[in-house]
Amino acid sequence: MRIPAPPPDARDLLAQIQGAGRLATVIEQALPDGAPPGRYLPWDRFRFKNPPGDLTVEEWWFAVRLARRSVHRPIKHLRSTTGRPFSYALPDEVLVAVDQITREASGHITIFDEVTNPATRDRYVVNSLIEEAITSSQIEGAATTRRVAKEMLRVGRAPRDHSERMIFNSYLAMQRIGELRDADLTPELVCEIHRIITDGTLENPSSAGRMQTHDAERIAVHNTFGALLHARPAAAELPERMRRLCEFANGGGTDHYLPPVLRAVTVHFMVGHDNYFEGGNGRTARALFYWTMLRNGYWLVEFLSISRLLQKASSQYGRSFLLTETDEGDLTHFFIHHVGVINRAIAELHRYLANKAAEIRELNQSLTAAPGIYNHRQLALLDRALKEPSTWLTVRGHATSHQVSGETARQDLMDLEQRGLLHRGKSGRQFAWAPVEDLHDRLIPHPLPGRSANQLDDPRPRRKGRHTSS
Repeated sequence: MRIPAPPPDARDLLAQIQGAGRLATVIEQALPDGAPPGRYLPWDRFRFKNPPGDLTVEEWWFAVRLARRSVHRPIKHLRSTTGRPFSYALPDEVLVAVDQITREASGHITIFDEVTNPATRDRYVVNSLIEEAITSSQIEGAATTRRVAKEMLRVGRAPRDHSERMIFNSYLAMQRIGELRDADLTPELVCEIHRIITDGTLENPSSAGRMQTHDAERIAVHNTFGALLHARPAAAELPERMRRLCEFANGGGTDHYLPPVLRAVTVHFMVGHDNYFEGGNGRTARALFYWTMLRNGYWLVEFLSISRLLQKASSQYGRSFLLTETDEGDLTHFFIHHVGVINRAIAELHRYLANKAAEIRELNQSLTAAPGIYNHRQLALLDRALKEPSTWLTVRGHATSHQVSGETARQDLMDLEQRGLLHRGKSGRQFAWAPVEDLHDRLIPHPLPGRSANQLDDPRPRRKGRHTSS
């Protein structure tokens, strides 16, 4: 990763500007309205802009930075490795994004029935937990396909390798986060979450859930060219730093109001900055971000996968950490990136729910049976079976997806078997059901809108594996 260009030293710039007798001119031309212009750009990008009047870009930066720092708010509880408190500003682009998140992710809002109806919401919660577990682990090196990972989590089989163990652990941790949303965060709780996340995945198994205690373990972060990206705080500081972080996460540690969304983003940043553990710090940071959001009433995040968007733009994710560190602990750069990610995740959720609702309506309208003959779980199952004709369905997987008892899931599957829509076989020691070869013909005698007849009539791929009829 390329290190962002560090900004010029402010003291050197001040000495140069004062020496040339240009301080008043610089301030007047740079800040004609008394406020910094436009977006909150870091020096890394600001330096390519055209300055006003006869200013150099360095003079312009000095005035803009001076105006920014005049409205900065320090977080005295949270400090960099040099001892400087992290601080932040609230430019319009941050306030607008935070307002949008608050409006759409908390309180009583109008949103799709699928996430407010108790009959269907659990299915979407499980989907989002699975998606977040997969992508959060992939960011830290888990190497497996989404299809295999989803099959493992839905069926409930044991992980087969290191990558699957990472994903399985992350799924358990996200479930635990949901259970702990009303609890205060403590160092013990952070260690518990880390222990769940890293169980059986670290080189030293005893390190799971344990903060590092020796500086020899504290490896600095370098890029591929050997340049230092981040020097971690000393091991002796970690217990106190975590204590302060927990106090901050619970709502303390600041003299000024900090919107809860930005408090959650700051928790995310600090776990990544301090790196308390041997491994799994990134997954722990993202899990604690979810905890902070849920604790503050942002219930919609339970349906979001933030890590999927961070994974898509992993270089920008890493850059947002570095910009804060190179600009004297200015968290505003990290805020700007992450509130944008949250809002994109909310927008994607809306699109996803709209598409799923349309698919279910389409399926309902196309079924030849009498209206209401299938429950919502069966409709979701049939929709999946049409899209993935080679899939095998189990009682445990169906129960997990919809958060129902095993008996309810069994009745759903056996009912569809009796209707001739599924056939039963065995996967290992348990029964499994698969769609019949002509499922689409039995359900939909005519092509669905947007599907050609050829698409519906394509032969199903041959199944592989040891499945025998019972």
